[in-house]
Amino acid sequence: MHVAFVSMETAHHVDRRGLERAQRTARMLADRGHDVTYLCAQWWGGEAVPTFEHEGIEYRRVTSKPAAGAFAAKLPAALWRTGPDVVHAVHGPPRHVAVAEKVGTMLRTPVLVDWFGDGPSDPGSESRVASGADLVTTPSELVRTRVREHGADDGSVRIVPESIDVDLIREAPTDDRFDVVYARRLDEHANVSTLLLALAERRRRDWSAAIIGDGPERESIEAAARDLRIDDRITFTGSLSERERVSIYKGAHVFAQTASTEVFATELLRALACGCLGVVEYQADSSAHELVEGVDRGRRVTSPEGLADVITEAGNVPRREYNDAFGQFDHDAVLDTYLDCYESLGGVGLL
Repeated sequence: MHVAFVSMETAHHVDRRGLERAQRTARMLADRGHDVTYLCAQWWGGEAVPTFEHEGIEYRRVTSKPAAGAFAAKLPAALWRTGPDVVHAVHGPPRHVAVAEKVGTMLRTPVLVDWFGDGPSDPGSESRVASGADLVTTPSELVRTRVREHGADDGSVRIVPESIDVDLIREAPTDDRFDVVYARRLDEHANVSTLLLALAERRRRDWSAAIIGDGPERESIEAAARDLRIDDRITFTGSLSERERVSIYKGAHVFAQTASTEVFATELLRALACGCLGVVEYQADSSAHELVEGVDRGRRVTSPEGLADVITEAGNVPRREYNDAFGQFDHDAVLDTYLDCYESLGGVGLL
């Protein structure tokens, strides 16, 4: 199968999870033997180099640099020359997705729009994009609901979750320094205060905690821990590699998910697969609670007091280092879901 990804910006341009998801999917398709062309703004060197082969993907220049108007104008010709079996358009900016949908209709090529939920939006264009795709994929029910609110038919929106490396989780060593772990970029949506208050309620008990990640709010979070007089029992690790994070999750008892905004809680998913008791503070703009619904080692709370109770309860729950119930989220399993989506659209040449 020949799949053409359409996204002006790539993970080589911008640090954005939706773009990382697209790049990972493209790379895994190429590893499976599919032909993958990525239509984007140039990110590699050389003015006279219109295409660039990287990790099995043919990146093809539409514009020399990110420029929304020029990219939209040149995209139809680029798609026509590419001649794919399926177009995989990354949501944001909506104008580019709308162009890809129109060209797909003209060429009788199915268009899948991967709507992760973290890209630039345009309220005036979202309805046209949502209703114009042959299929929209979203990482969570939270995002699927938003896409339906923009006018997409129920049957044309399918959840394709984020994926994790299950083999890495099985093989990584166990780091058992911490009882409670939080992991996320420490920005204005991190909402670590819920966890700090819960830990402060348990200051007379024996516990240790790790806050993994970095960001603009780290200094204020560390100051809050000092004000609560629990900073001596919390380790701020900064950013860690995936393997280092997984090792800590495998040794921890509780993973706390309190962020106010999260289209998909990937670190919570990794921690659940590592056997952690996952406790989620419900937030209206977070999909994290979806991962713990009906899960025996998942809990949902609405307050610091509730979180403190779950941390206490964890002492009666046996520790585990792997939970095979989350094998369905392995990279290969989720890629199969994308391939099933392409096939349902009439994509040809499946391997």
